[in-house]
Amino acid sequence: FRNNAKKLEHFNLFSFNIQKYFVVKTFTSFLTGFIVTIMLTFFNVDYPILWGVIAMLFNFVPVVGSIIASIPAILLALMNLDIFSAIWVIVLYMIINISISNILEPKLMGRELGLSPLVIFFSLIFWGYILGIVGMFLAVPITMTLKIAFDSNTSTHWLGILMS
Repeated sequence: FRNNAKKLEHFNLFSFNIQKYFVVKTFTSFLTGFIVTIMLTFFNVDYPILWGVIAMLFNFVPVVGSIIASIPAILLALMNLDIFSAIWVIVLYMIINISISNILEPKLMGRELGLSPLVIFFSLIFWGYILGIVGMFLAVPITMTLKIAFDSNTSTHWLGILMS
């Protein structure tokens, strides 16, 4: 990169956009963990901070991370609470994960990084076809990385614009 300032500029733009992606993902993961902690504290489920931290960390795993993180807390709620309260815990877990992962996060990603929801939908189909079920889990991060890479170079910037 010493001899080519343009390549360094493209690399800096790429790394800046990757950082923006991780800032948005970290914010939504923290928000998920925080709300889960408050919800579990309200229902007096044991170790609510632990389950909130686990929810935050597992939220970085696309699609199944939030589901896997909810299982221990839901099982604990089923063992220690009455069935009505345990069902409320399950329903609230679903509401939290659906609203943050499917509504708030795509909105923030679209605003911060300019990725169209239609592109996200087609990327699920494309990567699911290419890589199977693993591709569907990794579709958004792969597509986001490709868009950032396209936006970082003037010769491929038009592809990044098409993905917006």
